[in-house]
Amino acid sequence: MCGIVAYLGHQQADSILIEGLKRLEYRGYDSAGIATIEESGLVVYRSVGRISGLEEILTDKQLNGTLGIAHTRWATHGKPSNENAHPHVDYTGKIAIVHNGIIENYLTLKKWLISKGCTFSSETDSEIIANLISVFYHDENHLKESGTDMSPAGKLETATRLALRELVGTYGITVICRDVPDTLITARRGSPIILGVGDEEFIVASDAAAIVKHTTQAIYLGDNEMAVITRDGYHTSTIENVPVAARIEQIEYSLDEIELAGFEHYMAKEIFEQPQTLEACISGRLDLTEGRIQLGGIADMSRQLVRARRILITACGTAWHAGLVGEYIFEELAGIPTEVDYASEFRYRNPIIEDGTIHIVISQSGETIDTLAALREAKHRGAMCLGIVNSVGSTIARETDCGIYLHVGPEIGVASTKAFTGQLAVLTMMALYVARRRHMSQHRLNDYIKAMVEIPGKIKTILKQSDTIREAAHQYSNRENWLFLGRGYQFPVALEGALKLKEISYIHAEGLPAAEMKHGPIALITPEMPVVFVAPRCAQYEKVVGNMEEVKARGGIIIAVATEGDDGIKKYADHVFYVPHTLDELQPMLTVIPLQLLAYHAAVIRGHDVDKPRNLAKSVTVE
Repeated sequence: MCGIVAYLGHQQADSILIEGLKRLEYRGYDSAGIATIEESGLVVYRSVGRISGLEEILTDKQLNGTLGIAHTRWATHGKPSNENAHPHVDYTGKIAIVHNGIIENYLTLKKWLISKGCTFSSETDSEIIANLISVFYHDENHLKESGTDMSPAGKLETATRLALRELVGTYGITVICRDVPDTLITARRGSPIILGVGDEEFIVASDAAAIVKHTTQAIYLGDNEMAVITRDGYHTSTIENVPVAARIEQIEYSLDEIELAGFEHYMAKEIFEQPQTLEACISGRLDLTEGRIQLGGIADMSRQLVRARRILITACGTAWHAGLVGEYIFEELAGIPTEVDYASEFRYRNPIIEDGTIHIVISQSGETIDTLAALREAKHRGAMCLGIVNSVGSTIARETDCGIYLHVGPEIGVASTKAFTGQLAVLTMMALYVARRRHMSQHRLNDYIKAMVEIPGKIKTILKQSDTIREAAHQYSNRENWLFLGRGYQFPVALEGALKLKEISYIHAEGLPAAEMKHGPIALITPEMPVVFVAPRCAQYEKVVGNMEEVKARGGIIIAVATEGDDGIKKYADHVFYVPHTLDELQPMLTVIPLQLLAYHAAVIRGHDVDKPRNLAKSVTVE
């Protein structure tokens, strides 16, 4: 997803904007740009590639403006180029905007705008927003009819409102105008916008990471809301100009949490901090002394959850894999029929929502557009909706009936790691919470609580094998096709391991249930193909070993994730990464760690930018 940063205050804007863009680099982008209001008027600089290229352009520029907007673009309409990079300026050169999202009716609007004399210099859907605002801004008769304050600031505000009403699609935007050097306008529909309130200064961004250095006080705009910011303050309203009471919230993480802290990459940092983040996730929720699970976020809805006749989980990517594990756990522990669906497919079919259906949506960012759409469809059909998200104040967190935060801290790496283990922990705690109220004995619950409390420490022991895993990655990182296989709880882990390798190493990898290998994919097995088996001691262990024998007989390379003390598996595997023993339902929180490290080391060895994988964005907020 693209990144937005805007500033209005008493400091020089350009340095703050560039710094903010750097904090958003992890979101994925292909070009960057900045616009500020200077004494000479509106100035815009753009470049293709990394933010460092934009910095070079600005090196000898004398920018002193204290109002500006900036953007990192991830191409949707139009290839990466200077012309398609943001900010976009209207045909008069007065108004500049930056935009996240997709405008679905842009071709119709563009045709109309051309008939009004507007000209265009890009292939993007975003440029029409600047020109649409401009047409209304210069149409004084229309503005007067709307009862507009005819000062430049009043005209800009009304023109922005009128323009936004014409847009079909999603947007997070900020707007500045040469005629109004003391006003910044921002609005959102479907794409996040946060207003940071500092000491006589304001920072608007699409992510709190760009704000937290300057202030921890933030307003999270809701859908179809708009903020008009001046040097004296701000006011918030709907696009239709209905006042909205702005609620200032505390950004819950610190600047230190989004720094590298000595690691080469954010992904490595986030893999290695999982013992701490998982401990934070379960802290206060697992009471070992009293043998209780306390989930305040769903306490008010606990009765409906316990009485659920069916659970439906929707998510995308890594969160979908967590949901698959959740399906196994809810059915095994709580005895509730559970189904997992791709959020991107959910609303494009006719999903059955019966009485007693609980809909769980999982999203690290809380802004994933497909997951949000699935949530809204389920609510429309009458389901009680529960969210599992990491980002406090996110759209999904606000729109669900109840939910649980991961509390794993900001995840900067595009390839999700610590959020996945946090999602597994939350799903497991939820299943146990329900199971105890349905049929599970206190004694059995105590066993699970004790085992969960031990998981962070066990992850620490797995991380000590990083060098061993790097050696295996070095040996096989030049192989372009891999298989990841597992059974039961380990099948979703196999999917997640394959996804990690694809995301950052650009190696083709496929995750499968181990038994399905015989139904076609076994034809791929050659002495050149690494096959990763997720094979801890569990109910399906013997079956998995049988699958390993089949691969071994065909000369395949076997890398196994196994339980400590399982020396027998070395008979089949060329490499073994060990994890401590735990209960079957909790094993995914351990077995995924070696696969995260394997993907990370393979990507580094292949020379890829781990934190900025090609074509990927951290949060997918467009369809």
